[in-house]
Amino acid sequence: MSETLFEKMAQSIIDGEVEDAEALAHEAVATGVNPLDAINEGYVKGLDYVGEEFGCGAMFLPDLVLAAEAMKTAVAILEPELARRGEAREVLGTAVVGTVEGDIHDIGKTLVGTMLSASGFKVYDLGVNVSPAAFAAKAREVGANLVGLSALLTTTMVKQRDVIEALDDMGLRGQVKVMVGGAPVTKEWASDIGADGYSEDAIGAVALAKRLVG
Repeated sequence: MSETLFEKMAQSIIDGEVEDAEALAHEAVATGVNPLDAINEGYVKGLDYVGEEFGCGAMFLPDLVLAAEAMKTAVAILEPELARRGEAREVLGTAVVGTVEGDIHDIGKTLVGTMLSASGFKVYDLGVNVSPAAFAAKAREVGANLVGLSALLTTTMVKQRDVIEALDDMGLRGQVKVMVGGAPVTKEWASDIGADGYSEDAIGAVALAKRLVG
């Protein structure tokens, strides 16, 4: 029975059906299905498939956004049940993400945060227009080992460098990996400012994050 349920869960993510994903999560809780199995054997498999299809150009950004939203909704229902059972998902790392100061672009950063969370990272999303000091302070407060910086404007991407300097000033740079992204950002820019990596999309960001904290 649970195998069919897991297949439906995966399919709800592939189809980006938030309501289906939600209903199936409630069904899992009601019928006593292990919530960890539901996440890993059901929903995550759907998300992995979407990631592969997106990577080869068969699925597109709207598909990814819907899949991530469906995943987020399902996990939000299953996490309290995990806690009740005294279980927890394996945490791959702790990430602080945000859009840098002066920039209010939200979609890419939110998608990266959601995908990281769905993939097993504990994520603190600081939102948009975040100062370098705020990034560094939050990284120290939560013991982050990863900081993700989004910038969509050539005028604000320089703030990514400022965040790295702020982490340095706080003595955190040794323990915190920094990844950068956004429309004007390139691999060369990431290298110039001393970031640890660059990704041009959310799927790449998850793969990069896993590499950096692995």
